[in-house]
Amino acid sequence: MLKGGMPNMQAMMKQIQEMQERMAKVQAELEQKTVTADAGGGMVKVTANGKQQIVKIEIEQEVVKPEEKDILEDLVVAAANKALEQASAMAQQEMQKVTQGIIPPGMNLPGL
Repeated sequence: MLKGGMPNMQAMMKQIQEMQERMAKVQAELEQKTVTADAGGGMVKVTANGKQQIVKIEIEQEVVKPEEKDILEDLVVAAANKALEQASAMAQQEMQKVTQGIIPPGMNLPGL
């Protein structure tokens, strides 16, 4: 065993613990950050948070027509999917800031 090997291990463990604490903080903050996506030229808007949860759906009155129910449903799905994609990208971007230099680029983080 090399001399001085143990302090390096302790320093690395401390660095990992600090990173885990920062990641937990960022995950808590992500719940407060939101993105909004729309479909149908803004007729349907969906807001999602950084934890990829839908928090709000807005629908313009003029698209609420019983005879066009299928169209409205499609617009809601499209806007929701866009919002979730944007929320996922935002979460990954925030987590990459925490792990920069520690976790190799392109490596997926669990839970994201």
